[in-house]
This record gives sequence, structure tokens and C-alpha cells, in this order.
Amino acid sequence: MAFYTVDNFFPDSSAGYLVRVCNQLGMAQLDDAFADEGLTGIQWSALISIYFARTPTCATLARDLAHDKGAMTRMIDVLEERGLVERTRDAEDRRYINLSLTPAGEEVTQRCRLKVIDCWNTWLADWSDHEIATLIAQLQRLRATLESASPCAA
Repeated sequence: MAFYTVDNFFPDSSAGYLVRVCNQLGMAQLDDAFADEGLTGIQWSALISIYFARTPTCATLARDLAHDKGAMTRMIDVLEERGLVERTRDAEDRRYINLSLTPAGEEVTQRCRLKVIDCWNTWLADWSDHEIATLIAQLQRLRATLESASPCAA
């Protein structure tokens, strides 16, 4: 039996709405936390994704962060101009341009990573370790479900 119906589907009970609002609120606070570094939350998200080598190109980075490809390219241009990111042609396929952090990019990424850790520890201060682990497990499960889901029927 389906969980959602017209009787219980409202913004405050919609998983999608709640996840989106939580993301927006968190990113706004990270923007403030990174102001002294001259970065935004999405810029740091790109830097940390590059740091963990999850997304070596602009296109894969845009997909990973659910960001427009053109906007991602412009953001990488800015990060490259600031000396935080560098582009290099792929050794095996010169059509691909890989992204990596410069030493300065690694330093700012690590400083901001500590700020993010502090933010999350503050936001979750009233939560038990079990509650946090459960939330993470549920979000990972939701991500896996959405990644493998068929398109919704119209």
C-alpha cells in the first residue's frame, strides 16, 4: 500500500520538500561560515568533491552536485582564476579535462571542511549518535532508491 495520499501529502510531510528545505537552510548557513574565505557553499561542495576525487571533470561534478553544466563551468573558471583548482587534459582521452585542487585549494578546502564539521556538530548537538547514524542510513537508502528508480508515471 502506498504511503502518500491526497489526505497526508503536504509540504511539512513531503520527504522531498523537507530534504530540499534542509539543504537550502544548511547551504545558507555555510555561505555565512565561508564568507571569510570568499567562498559559497556550492563552491566548497565542488572543492570537497574534487578533493575526494569523486568527480574529476566539470560534467561529472555538475551531475554529482545537481548543478547546471554551464554554471558549473563558470564556477570552476572562478575557482581556477583564484588559484584553487587546475584543469589538465586526461592522459588517456584528451577530450576530457580533469579537475584537481592546487595546494592553495587543498588548504582552503581543509579549513572549510573543519567549519562544516563544526556546523554539523552544532546542528546535531541535541541528537543521539544512534539518531544521527539512522538519519544517515535512511538518506543513503533514499539516494540509492532514487538513483535506480524508473521515471515516475505522468
